[in-house]
Amino acid sequence: MEQPGKSVLRVAICGGGIGGLSLAVFLSKNPAVDVKLYEATGQFKEIGAGVMIWSRTWRIFEMMGLSDQFSKIAHAPPNGVGFDYRRSDQPTEGFRFKLVEMPSQPTWYTIVGCIRFHRAQFLDVFVHNLPEGVANFGKRLSYYVRQQARGPITLHFTDGSTGECDILVGADGIKSTVREQMYHEYALSRRDDSFLKFAQPVWTGITAYRGLIKVGDIPRGSDGSLHRTIKTPMMYCGKDKGDIVNVVTFASEPEGHGKPFHGEWVTMCQKQELLDCYAEWEPEVTQLLDLIETPSKWAIHHLQPLPFYHYCGVVLLGDSAHAMAPHQGAGAGQAIEDAFILAGLLATHSHSNAHKLLDAYEAVRRPAANHVLEGSYESGLMYEFNSKYGDDYTALADAIPRQWHWIDDTTVEEDLERARKYIQ
Repeated sequence: MEQPGKSVLRVAICGGGIGGLSLAVFLSKNPAVDVKLYEATGQFKEIGAGVMIWSRTWRIFEMMGLSDQFSKIAHAPPNGVGFDYRRSDQPTEGFRFKLVEMPSQPTWYTIVGCIRFHRAQFLDVFVHNLPEGVANFGKRLSYYVRQQARGPITLHFTDGSTGECDILVGADGIKSTVREQMYHEYALSRRDDSFLKFAQPVWTGITAYRGLIKVGDIPRGSDGSLHRTIKTPMMYCGKDKGDIVNVVTFASEPEGHGKPFHGEWVTMCQKQELLDCYAEWEPEVTQLLDLIETPSKWAIHHLQPLPFYHYCGVVLLGDSAHAMAPHQGAGAGQAIEDAFILAGLLATHSHSNAHKLLDAYEAVRRPAANHVLEGSYESGLMYEFNSKYGDDYTALADAIPRQWHWIDDTTVEEDLERARKYIQ
């Protein structure tokens, strides 16, 4: 039932990844919002094998009534460890130079440093909680039109169809059509082409190799012990060759950061290319890599920190707003935090204050997400001994944990309350 004194706010979400789907699920609980989700493909799907979240994101699931469903598909049991950092770029046995342990609290979802999921199963929880009639498939946004600064927005899709909304949420990923048009329009309105640089992602200089290994295929040690990656998230570190997390490896060219990348972002590659890249690494690394039969190769891009997230009723969320390197495992969690804050603000909407709500969302989420975006890239430099700390293990042991302070500097409840104060 519509709330007294409030008209229904029409919200269109372009993009059915983790960010867009979580926002659609959260908004679908609000009778004062008519939410429509437009997905370019014929079904919901996620690229990639795994996703990890931290305790602050789990708190969102608990508040939204989803924690029981997510707990059933969690891959990693509680272990009290964030990441185990190991120097590995030598053919002899490597060594640990830092064990990052996350704060322990008396509930299982905060005891564990990170919680790991299969990405498709993770997405399915949101899909199963999305009411019928919200999702629209095969709807790739071509462009949008707004006749007045605060009037309805007309969406034009590549199949020739149209839609209309009061607020358009761009959750269409790192190559966002919504972000590109929004920044072009803003640059034109200000007659300032300097804003155009934010429309497109940039190459980080990092190439990632990815592969899947069945746990049962990983040989035990000579003493019968399991390979350490089965129980503990590992960061195998080496010069210009980053970390292995669930068998994701990074080979970096730091001088390539920001330079044009030519070619496909994701391709398959020969197993030998991966093995050659890490040929001189310690045995427990090469043992894992030799089990990957069909690796894929990814050119890792990210966004420059954006100066604003919304303009004339159009707002960005998730990778559209802050696509980041994967070195802190934060991309999915940051998108879900966006959705939680935006949905929480829209729960208090009226048409007259909708733009103030977007101001409040931006005021809280933009600095927080940009901080994680920059920190994720900086973390990668640390893991590869390319940061200002070089291979000073003592300095790195102090600096690396500081990169994770955002996890408990605030709570998501505090962030939402702070956002709401912007509109009082």
